[in-house]
Amino acid sequence: MMMNQVAPQRQHRTKTKAFITGSVTVFIFCFLFWEHGQGGVGSHHLLAQQSLPAISNWWGGLLLPVLTWYLVGRTEKRLGHQASQVKPWSSLRSQVLRLFITGLVLGVLIAVSFSNGYSLFLDNVPYLIVALSLLIPIYYAEFILGFILGMTVTFGVILPTLFILLLAGIGFLIYRFIRPMIMKLTLKLMYSLHKNPNR
Repeated sequence: MMMNQVAPQRQHRTKTKAFITGSVTVFIFCFLFWEHGQGGVGSHHLLAQQSLPAISNWWGGLLLPVLTWYLVGRTEKRLGHQASQVKPWSSLRSQVLRLFITGLVLGVLIAVSFSNGYSLFLDNVPYLIVALSLLIPIYYAEFILGFILGMTVTFGVILPTLFILLLAGIGFLIYRFIRPMIMKLTLKLMYSLHKNPNR
């Protein structure tokens, strides 16, 4: 009985993963061919330094589909594990969508700010990342994918991937270790104030 249920679920996940990966593949190659028609496919120097090697956007055509397939697979695997813990499926899907959109919006904001020289926002990105890491798991695959897609048009695929991997590592440490300590201290403080209201 359980085997009969698992097989259709896996088939559905594979179709979903294939659809998302296919859509992203179409997106990246449409962008690359458009860029090619505008005078040539661009390239981006590491750390925006002319003295460092430049990476062609063509590499994004290879990396982004593979990355999408892997990250969607990671998301589905986590959802399957969480669903087995009797968590509502609709709630899990909503969480995935929220994290993806948050990553996408952050990536777009950074890209737009960089393109237009909004240094005030760019200077505060590290603080924004710390704040986000205390609230949500930015190291989840769907956030990473959204972030990369949000920055792809401006920076290609390679540089945003390297950047978000660094941020995800920081986010993991904050969300898994620092956040619980802050919450624990906050609860202790609230309990202490509730126990001794006259203090």
